[in-house]
Amino acid sequence: MSRPKLEVADIFRIHGEAWRAANSGHVSLTQRRVMTAIEICRTAELGGHVERCEDCAHTRIAYNSCRNRHCCKCQWRSSQAWLAAREAELLPVPYFHLVFGLPAALSPIALQNKAVVYGMLLKAAAETLITLADDHEHLGAKIGVIAILHTWGRQLQYHPHAHLLVPGGGISPDGKSWVACKPGFLHPDRLLSDVFRRLVLDGLTAAFDAGELEFLTELVGLNERNAFADVLAPLRTMEWKVYVKKTLDGPKQALRYLARYAHRVAITNHRLVDLDETHVAFRCDREKGGEWELPTGRTGFRAVIVAAWQRAAS
Repeated sequence: MSRPKLEVADIFRIHGEAWRAANSGHVSLTQRRVMTAIEICRTAELGGHVERCEDCAHTRIAYNSCRNRHCCKCQWRSSQAWLAAREAELLPVPYFHLVFGLPAALSPIALQNKAVVYGMLLKAAAETLITLADDHEHLGAKIGVIAILHTWGRQLQYHPHAHLLVPGGGISPDGKSWVACKPGFLHPDRLLSDVFRRLVLDGLTAAFDAGELEFLTELVGLNERNAFADVLAPLRTMEWKVYVKKTLDGPKQALRYLARYAHRVAITNHRLVDLDETHVAFRCDREKGGEWELPTGRTGFRAVIVAAWQRAAS
């Protein structure tokens, strides 16, 4: 892949300081540190080393990386280390790739309560599978899962969801044998959806009662118990989408897919197209006629900067 002509770091260096000043009341210390790390990545501020060819005496300066998990240029080594560790844990059995997503109505709540809702999403998805697998009607075995949080969709819209890699079976209660799942998967999709929905909504209600949720700006009215309950009420009867797909090419391919999610930010350098005084142009995916194409979108600096460190506050 060729080197991009424009980087997120360029946007931060040119406009970051003015943007932070204009939004001082909305930017956390953690997010400021992320922006600073990206701005100084592979510059003289982080130091470096000099490489010199012994034959021709050509000299090159290589500056150090920031190694921040939100930096577009510092993810490859971490991704490969994570992938190697997870591959070592794989069992010689079929695997399934599942996606558990929150309804769009919960996205504003999640955005203002990232730590609570993201943890709840991952816990509910894993607990759904583990609880049902433990039931003798479905499997009657202990299973394990690998779960990855992803907070944006293919069009870069805010969309919290969890990807899980699950073995097609588990360990018997006595720990002495392997119990394989039925053809298809451990459980019907609708059952997974119903249990996941109940766990998330019960968790949100418990978090509200414990004072763990905070609502600001346009959501401030949800601090009232009745208003919060009114938001959750229609979600209790709708179907929550849970996607299940067997990893036909083996679990290692699915892990390579998840590794990119585990160590990637929404706005990568290769998505950036152009920068002017007021806008950034970037590429994103759009569905048309059953296929995905890459149009060029334009947005203000706020949207790009927010997307670049979206996970920092979580």
